Amino acid sequence: MPKFLVMGIFSIFSKEKKEKLDQGLQKTKTSVFSRITKAIAGKAQVDDEVLDNLEEILISSDVGVNTTLKIISNIEGRVARDKYLGTSELNGILKEEISALLDKHKNDNLLGFDFEKRETPYVIMVVGVNGVGKTTTIGKLAYQFKKAGKKVVLGASDTFRAAAVNQLIIWGERAGVPVVNQGMNADPASVAFDTLKSAVAQNADVVIIDTAGRLHNKVNLMNELTKIKRVMQKVVVDAPHEILLVLDASTGQNAIEQARQFTAATEVNALALTKLDGTAKGGVVIGISDEFKIPVKYIGIGEGMEDLQLFDRAEFVDSLFKQD
Repeated sequence: MPKFLVMGIFSIFSKEKKEKLDQGLQKTKTSVFSRITKAIAGKAQVDDEVLDNLEEILISSDVGVNTTLKIISNIEGRVARDKYLGTSELNGILKEEISALLDKHKNDNLLGFDFEKRETPYVIMVVGVNGVGKTTTIGKLAYQFKKAGKKVVLGASDTFRAAAVNQLIIWGERAGVPVVNQGMNADPASVAFDTLKSAVAQNADVVIIDTAGRLHNKVNLMNELTKIKRVMQKVVVDAPHEILLVLDASTGQNAIEQARQFTAATEVNALALTKLDGTAKGGVVIGISDEFKIPVKYIGIGEGMEDLQLFDRAEFVDSLFKQD
């Protein structure tokens, strides 16, 4: 295929991705920036009243108290340094501060959908409470990896709910990838072990393991996840390479509390935030990444198989601050 044609197709896909991101963040943009516009109305300079209003807006958009105070403190420093900071510059400064926060927390060791062939499969263990879109996210991940030419195997280690196993099987069929399962009430670690053995035998590129999403007893959760990891390492010594926590962005502060619980129970090193398109609480992406020092790797901005995107910090911030 001619190079110019390949570049043209890539440009179309890239444009569609950005348009989808813009649509997905529309509720957050409308909520946050319409309120900022009102907060600075009639003001020429950024003063204490403007900063107080901005603080309230960011906190109510679920950026989080600690992260908001950090942003406000940085802006106050710039106001003090520049003396007469105009309100017309506020959006630009806010954009810079949010970009800087997101840039602090990235992990270049986490692989995207398209990567070079490895000697062993890339293993992702997915955690998160029921109802956040965990199984849906796994299905969409499988689809995206397969679309990138990877051989994918799923493991149904959430064996405490029959529905969880059945849902994963359905998503496996949709994505066109095999699912290893032993039915309800099977030992989750045993399922994970069999999944990795099967994946290695098939020379698979990616393994995605679903796990139970229970928070009522953190000790049991920790023990279960530790056992799953230990058993997987009998097959692939450095597994899992990615422990992905799936959170529902629309739940705001509940998502932050779930992140707190799961990061205490296991070594989460990546986040997926679902349902961003259905909420005005998109600021939670910024707050969670900053508070837990864990990179956001995927964002869900729609119901379609294509609507789980690799999180691009620059594109996210550009879209968030784009003037319609």
